[in-house]
Amino acid sequence: MSNVDLARIQFAMTSIYHFIFVPITIGLAFLTAILQTVWHRTGRDEYLRLTKFFGTLLVINVAVGVVTGLVQEFQFGMDWSAYSRMVGDVFGAPLAMEGLAAFFLESTFLGLWIFGWGKLSRRIHLTAIWLVALGAAGSAAFILAANSWMQHPVGYEINATTGRPQLNNIWAVMTNPVFLWAYAHVLLAALVTGCVVMLAVSAWHLRRRSNPDIFARSAKLALVILAPAMIFQMFIGSELGVVEGKYQPMKIAAAEAQWTTCQPCSFSIIQIGGGKQDQTPTKIIELPHLLSLLATNHWNGQVIGLNELNAQYQQQYGPGDYVPNVFIQYWSMRVMAYLAVVIVLLGLWGLWLMRRKRLEKAHRFLWLAMWAPLLLFLMNTAGWMLTENGRQPWIVQGLMLTKNGVSPSISATTVAISLTVFFLLYAALTVVWLVLMLRYARKAPPPTVPAADDVTTPEPTFSH
Repeated sequence: MSNVDLARIQFAMTSIYHFIFVPITIGLAFLTAILQTVWHRTGRDEYLRLTKFFGTLLVINVAVGVVTGLVQEFQFGMDWSAYSRMVGDVFGAPLAMEGLAAFFLESTFLGLWIFGWGKLSRRIHLTAIWLVALGAAGSAAFILAANSWMQHPVGYEINATTGRPQLNNIWAVMTNPVFLWAYAHVLLAALVTGCVVMLAVSAWHLRRRSNPDIFARSAKLALVILAPAMIFQMFIGSELGVVEGKYQPMKIAAAEAQWTTCQPCSFSIIQIGGGKQDQTPTKIIELPHLLSLLATNHWNGQVIGLNELNAQYQQQYGPGDYVPNVFIQYWSMRVMAYLAVVIVLLGLWGLWLMRRKRLEKAHRFLWLAMWAPLLLFLMNTAGWMLTENGRQPWIVQGLMLTKNGVSPSISATTVAISLTVFFLLYAALTVVWLVLMLRYARKAPPPTVPAADDVTTPEPTFSH
């Protein structure tokens, strides 16, 4: 394998691993803030105990997420220095904003929240956790703005001297239509992930009758948010597909393995065969017009085929194969979509059990809910692969090919060694993360500790 292939595998591995923690952190931050808000307004101890319980899981994920996120940025200099030199004048701006603004906001107030129990007033302490949640969401915003620029470059001009793109309109970058829809999609995915993790932990305790009165409340909170958030996320994802169909039509055509132009276009539930070497797979159960709706928002919309798009790109950019890995694109789309439907059904089932007041004793549902986070991780990973694989062979759509972005000084052997080292380190980190998460998730909620304004200070006494 070439150094380009190995560098791509390494970046994909570290990105997928890092993206496990990002949605958990964002989702749990908002849910923990909601729990603390309820405690602040009602004064009920069970919500304070839940706040501290899920706050502990949040801190574990933040710690691991920070470590894995730093590796991501190091790779721009290690493996992708040509890319960094080419687009650093644009790509560096949102990354700097993420580090200097959002990350510092999140980390600073997380420290205040962790060490502020019993020291800060209720109101200030509550503000701290909400600022943690906003900081986490802000970090995702700047990272996605940078990534969306790679999908649809805007707000730049080519420097006549260097031949490199340079930023001339940060507002255009932050209002990139790909970014706006992708950001909404990711935030909802994070909220759904947080809800599923909270539901899974609560289900484990409910099955064992461990503090059922407390964990029934967290399970119900997760379910009330889960189902509508998942449905809304699917709608946002559909609209994101329409936007990507406009700016990256190759991505959408590859997601259906659509080699020829069609109008109207059907969506296949499953296919046998397929890939870049098989342009005539056997498609099983086709839903008429669905691809047209997903790609264009029109019942009879046209989807340009991969062969025609490749010919257009060859005329525009020169000879080459501009078709992404169709097999990965096709199945990533379906894994993401089908698992989303499963999560919606699970959420609706839970709401039905709540309405019938049978949630705490529904052992079959609780058992399935315990394993639901695995489905979320697969769904999130499939969505990431759909987005990133669909851009290939471009590292920046229309500006730079992936093969031209790799560091010219690194050899395949060097990347293979670092890939092996990262894999082993991440495997060890996975064990540490799982041990910590399972240990603290299985504990009983901690006892309450009063906030600063609940502590009564004794009157000073003076001796005569």
